[in-house]
Amino acid sequence: MHPILFEFGPITIYSYGFILFIAVIVSLSLFVKEAARLGYNKDTMFDLGVTILFSGIIGARILYILLNLDFYLKHPKEIFMLHHGGLAILGGIFLGLVAAFIFAKRRKIPLLKILDLVVPYVALGQSIGRIGCFFNGCCYGIASDKFGIYFPVHNAILIPSQLISSFLLLILYIILRFKQTKSHKTGTILFSYLLYYSTGRFFIEFIRADSPKLFLGLTIFQYFCLALFITGLLLYIFTWKRKTSK
Repeated sequence: MHPILFEFGPITIYSYGFILFIAVIVSLSLFVKEAARLGYNKDTMFDLGVTILFSGIIGARILYILLNLDFYLKHPKEIFMLHHGGLAILGGIFLGLVAAFIFAKRRKIPLLKILDLVVPYVALGQSIGRIGCFFNGCCYGIASDKFGIYFPVHNAILIPSQLISSFLLLILYIILRFKQTKSHKTGTILFSYLLYYSTGRFFIEFIRADSPKLFLGLTIFQYFCLALFITGLLLYIFTWKRKTSK
């Protein structure tokens, strides 16, 4: 929509990078504030939040590059042009969880309890970040004269799948925050995030036009979502069968 926010001499501020920065600041600040309110060490939670956020960004970038390897082999400098867009969030979820696991082991903090606390703010950060996708014109939807918005970068009227994703992720943030206020078994907030996010993303893919169809007419991200959903469901069922609760 508007990839460049403004230019001042040699300085160019890109919409995608700026809004991604806002997403990091807002989600990290709210997470640390809530963690401190619950009695966790503020500095430790800040370190954890930074670790998850930036590991997530790195993981999302790596997966996006791997899925578009031909382009990046021909244009290797673009690998570092994050402000141009190009994050596959499912890669970010995976590497973020790995980084959280390593961090928790080293700092000797309860992994699932901390992830239950942090995942609503992950959803919030994703929600804000999708607005950056909208202004950048990436993650775009299919053509539609009735329900679309004109994207100059594509010279076409497209369904604003970015804004729909942003709205659904905001709802997910609200749902998870509400679940946090209720009695719940450790791990169920995290597993709920995996279930709800994978479901929403699976159906959003039907109105996106930036991923090729594979087997049975589904995109690679939809197969990732199916794997994520099954994983979340099995973990959720296993957790509910345990007798211990929060």
